[in-house]
Amino acid sequence: MMARLRQAHLSSPAFVFPVRIYYEDTDAGGVVYHANFLCFMERARTEWLRELGYELNKLEQEYGFLFAVRSVDIDYIKPAYLNDLLRVEVSIARQGKASLDIDHEVYRDEILVCRARIKLAGIAADTFRPMALPFNLD
Repeated sequence: MMARLRQAHLSSPAFVFPVRIYYEDTDAGGVVYHANFLCFMERARTEWLRELGYELNKLEQEYGFLFAVRSVDIDYIKPAYLNDLLRVEVSIARQGKASLDIDHEVYRDEILVCRARIKLAGIAADTFRPMALPFNLD
């Protein structure tokens, strides 16, 4: 299962990341535990940035830069189950000087099961104060 980097367009995601649902991802009923969707989105976002050449540990080492999640607006639409193969799509909603708003959509086949907008703040690793992004994704 390889993730795919795509050219960003309004009608298509910038990045697509596959996630298989394992037993550890589910509750006692075999349904994906709600907080795990955030983990899947984090993995997809991290792999997207890596594909673009921005590894999180290198951003910290070279620039003293970290991302902090500022807010999450999430909608759980349909359940996902043990052994499902999901597709996590990542798109840029907005890039500010020291922030990124990222849209995520999670699909099982062509069924939308979850979507979220995650607002990330750029911060300095030593002070946790706002810091400009050391790159431009436009």
